[in-house]
Amino acid sequence: MKGNVGFVILTALAALLCAMMFLLGRVNLPGWLLAAALFCGFVFARARVLGVEFLPRFVGWIVLAAALTLTFRIFGPPVRAVPAAEGKNLLATGAVTVAQGDLTGVYTQDGGVEVYAGIPYAKPPVGELRWREPQEPESWDGVRVCDHFAPMSMQTRNATWFNSLTEWGIYHTFRPRLLGNSLEPMSEDSLYLNIWKPAGEQKGLPVMVYVHGGSLTGGQPSWSEYNGESLARKGIVVVNFGYRLNVFGYLATEQLAAESANGTTGNYGLLDQLAALKWVRENIAAFGGDPNQVTVCGESAGASSVNALCVSPLSEGLFRRAIAESSGVTAKQPYHTFRALSDALEMGGSIMAEFGASSMDDLRAVPAEKLVGTRHINNSMTVDGYAITEQPYLTYEKGKNHEEALLQGYNVHEADLFTLFTKVTKDNYVETLRPLLGGYAERAAELVPPRAVDAKYHWPVEAGGDAKGASNEVYSAAWFAYSHYCWARLLTAQNKPVWEYYFTKDNGELGSAHGGELPYAFGNLERHAWLYDDSDRALSEVMQAYWANFVKYGDPNGDGLPEWNATRDGREVLELGEQVASTADPYLGLYELLDAYQDGVAAD
Repeated sequence: MKGNVGFVILTALAALLCAMMFLLGRVNLPGWLLAAALFCGFVFARARVLGVEFLPRFVGWIVLAAALTLTFRIFGPPVRAVPAAEGKNLLATGAVTVAQGDLTGVYTQDGGVEVYAGIPYAKPPVGELRWREPQEPESWDGVRVCDHFAPMSMQTRNATWFNSLTEWGIYHTFRPRLLGNSLEPMSEDSLYLNIWKPAGEQKGLPVMVYVHGGSLTGGQPSWSEYNGESLARKGIVVVNFGYRLNVFGYLATEQLAAESANGTTGNYGLLDQLAALKWVRENIAAFGGDPNQVTVCGESAGASSVNALCVSPLSEGLFRRAIAESSGVTAKQPYHTFRALSDALEMGGSIMAEFGASSMDDLRAVPAEKLVGTRHINNSMTVDGYAITEQPYLTYEKGKNHEEALLQGYNVHEADLFTLFTKVTKDNYVETLRPLLGGYAERAAELVPPRAVDAKYHWPVEAGGDAKGASNEVYSAAWFAYSHYCWARLLTAQNKPVWEYYFTKDNGELGSAHGGELPYAFGNLERHAWLYDDSDRALSEVMQAYWANFVKYGDPNGDGLPEWNATRDGREVLELGEQVASTADPYLGLYELLDAYQDGVAAD
């Protein structure tokens, strides 16, 4: 009797563990049915077969575990291209003619927006074209169907169960599904762009070209948080695209520089972005867009890229205005997404040694799936003398940057997700700040006294500490807000307008952590509707209007909107939160210390 009770309990626990793994692994319904059959067969076999002298019962557990593991692998989410729009039986658009040929897209379910996904803007950068400047896209015969996103660029992909845990514990967007689970395809062949436009015949619409973030190592243009459908309904054309990432996008070696007619190396992802803008310039009129009214926009590493595009001599005439969310490279020594060419070349040499390559031909022969696993993190642009000719702030001081107006800003809890596993206490607080401020760390600790993490932003894996909240504030200011402060000062010195925001809205998803503003600005709250309330939706409408007005007119203000004053040397921001109102930038005291530290570093 005791044996039977123990077996029932153990089997129930095994079934519960299996269900948890299947949910997190996003196993589709056939796998669940087979797993249930395996458990039933196991219970039946125990009574009929197992336990005899020649077949001990533990063998049954081993067989069951092996069969469930195989089921987990076979019926896990298949790789499947992401549709351009949600819904079934979507209608195809009429043919549109671009330089390379004719193509069609799809209408959204209500017919209000046309979506064109997976349009090639350059040749696939594979084989001999790996680590070369992007080449003109090839033409095609017939009509190309552009109703699915192209594969995302090569990047390290976490296990499905890990992503599910992240969505559950960090983003709060995880919802169990038994049907339709899939993984997005990934490929080195990823230089494609996507377009959202108001349905019907259009002409002369302003255009927003979005550069996705992801630390220059990950990310994909299909992500729901910056889907362009809602902004297209505001009367603009929205474009985004894939570009080369990590080792494929930012590797630098002397051999590559020697191969290039332009002597460039280390900025292949940035060159892809320039190629996408060039394609837009030449073809967007076919979609009703005005090539002379282009605004380039980006978030996180995408915002750093926008900043780089603004100073690149290669981008002149490709856009007029810029939107930058939560990053930039205007500090004298940017804290991230930018590095010295010497550092880039040193890492490039280490990568060649890692793969036993003596030439670029050797490294090009390494399969992409193996190369992407390099232990070196390529997450920075560099001064290559071609795409970027000098430290960006110097270009601004010379007035050779290209944007005529800027909308930019940052979130209050920017750094929190990047410091989760660092414990900061009163004892190590000053030393934790030392990498940011050097000898000014003590003064920063006095300016921002130690305090713990806000309970609203205490994620399940937060290391904590009685000074962690204060540390996050200083890191948020240095890593993110400071670059916008520098950018605003440089641009207003040229008498060009800058509108700066400070996003503080709490919500059920990311709150005001890094990336938290994206679904508001793009109007995508309803994709995770259960995490937002009416106040969130009202703020989203205001932010969409600001962003759309800026793209249309170069000024975010408009009828019915709270007045957004252009900033004075980066000292005034518009709070976007429970209230929408002008306020002083909360980090002005820290900026003074960061300026002093940066001046010292630059002098060295």
